[in-house]
Amino acid sequence: MSTKVRVGAVQGEPVWLNLEGSVGKTISLIKQAAADGVQVLGFPEVWIPGYPWGIWTTSVIGNVEMIHSYMANSLVKDSPQMRRIQETVHEAGMFVVLGYSERDGASLYMAQSFISPEGEIVHHRRKIKPTHVERTLWGDGQADSLKCVVDSSFGRIGGLNCWEHLQPLLRYYEYSQRVQIHVASWPAEFEMLDPAKQPWLYHETGEASYRASQFMAIEGQTFVLVASQIITEENLEKNNLLGNHVTKTPGGGFSMIFGPDGKPLCEPVSDGAEAILKADIDLTDIDYAKTFIDTVGHYARPDMLSLLVNPEAAKHVTLMK
Repeated sequence: MSTKVRVGAVQGEPVWLNLEGSVGKTISLIKQAAADGVQVLGFPEVWIPGYPWGIWTTSVIGNVEMIHSYMANSLVKDSPQMRRIQETVHEAGMFVVLGYSERDGASLYMAQSFISPEGEIVHHRRKIKPTHVERTLWGDGQADSLKCVVDSSFGRIGGLNCWEHLQPLLRYYEYSQRVQIHVASWPAEFEMLDPAKQPWLYHETGEASYRASQFMAIEGQTFVLVASQIITEENLEKNNLLGNHVTKTPGGGFSMIFGPDGKPLCEPVSDGAEAILKADIDLTDIDYAKTFIDTVGHYARPDMLSLLVNPEAAKHVTLMK
């Protein structure tokens, strides 16, 4: 296996509340990345059918129709739409971590599917705890979602969604799985607001999310592909975002690729630009960082501090024999 890999991170605007349009744009981006020689590609959180920012700025009753449409346009993992994406990944010969709102029956989950160069979903996970008002829309991932790293011909690839990057025990468990290339999937995040117009918290900004992703690269000695969404003026109404003080258009993006010592490896793009950020990496560079700190290795003290993990997923129904 070659240790040299070209990686890519998507920064783009979803095709809001439109499953078929979202699948079409996803396929187009995979083909575009493949033409540029990308071998590992990461997509933002719930890229399909977009992160509905209106759940933060509009009342539940005001979002009823939007959420109804959102459910109808979320992606079923085993579906013709997913198979079209899988076929494109196979044709491209790349590894893709795809973020999407997964519909399973009448429930939604913030999912990531790990699709191999053979076009197979080799791992599937769900955000283990949606954040704040996200819990009104998406369910929790179960214990099988604690696994977040898979082996591939391009190295050991991991992924987490959004504020899963702020869960230290989950990060630590990922490091124990020997991640080498991590996909950090994020929604759009914006600048700190003028407190005179709207009280807000710094940890909800793109800058904070950028720093959280960079810290994971440092703490885990892993390459990190930061993939984030943007939004434009013409799509505010569709997302119930007219008249709020949070969203900046075009804006929301903060994508980057970090090395295992936290160094940015490509030029940033503006927060309102659509792009596939790319970097050529060498997995052996991880050893430079590991020499100084190996978080689940020589720099640990398991005799004093260790992590307890329950790997068994709970069942909704258990049939008695």
